[in-house]
Amino acid sequence: MQTEIVLYTYFRSSCSWRVRIALALKGIEYESRPVNLIKDGGEQHAAEYKTLNPQEQVPTLVWDGIVLTQSMAIMVYIDDMKPDPPLLPIDPVKKAQALALAELINSGIQPLQNLHVLQKVGEDKKMEWAQFWINKGLTAFEKMLKDTAGKYCVGDSITLADICLVPQVYNAHRFNVDLGQFPLIQKIAAALENHEAFKAADALVQPDCPEDLRKK
Repeated sequence: MQTEIVLYTYFRSSCSWRVRIALALKGIEYESRPVNLIKDGGEQHAAEYKTLNPQEQVPTLVWDGIVLTQSMAIMVYIDDMKPDPPLLPIDPVKKAQALALAELINSGIQPLQNLHVLQKVGEDKKMEWAQFWINKGLTAFEKMLKDTAGKYCVGDSITLADICLVPQVYNAHRFNVDLGQFPLIQKIAAALENHEAFKAADALVQPDCPEDLRKK
């Protein structure tokens, strides 16, 4: 029996983007159902969607009727269901390093520049706010990479750290953060952006990406 997988996603959501990368790396086919976080106050607040995701956020993954939320939990589930290629190293030290880097972004940067936070900060302050937290987080990330990086964030295999990094680099560009101060991040992001799975998951090629933003 064929597995039925549905991803509720938004093209520019970092967390949705991560899950798209993980699915693409595993070669897993899925149905994409866009949830527009902006239109009419945000489709994530609709009653029908709230029954799936009480936090009113994306992504939500429905895997053969099992409803999963939170991008990190979803990616661990995907990794358990299809272990090859692995999203985390087997070596305990490298595994811990990959998780630490991923969580630095997942817990220490992304939530602070998320849409609902910026709406509370206010239009006149949101750029300054986002730049501060992205700079702070990526400065730490760059320092950590000096001890872990190979071709990618941890050695020469793609891990959850890389999956979290690429959407965050996109957001750094969005908020005019100077990435020239982060040479290791730039080098790794450039290598990842040429990988076919990362190309397929890119925000600017998604079906719900507005035409004026779409990659040509």
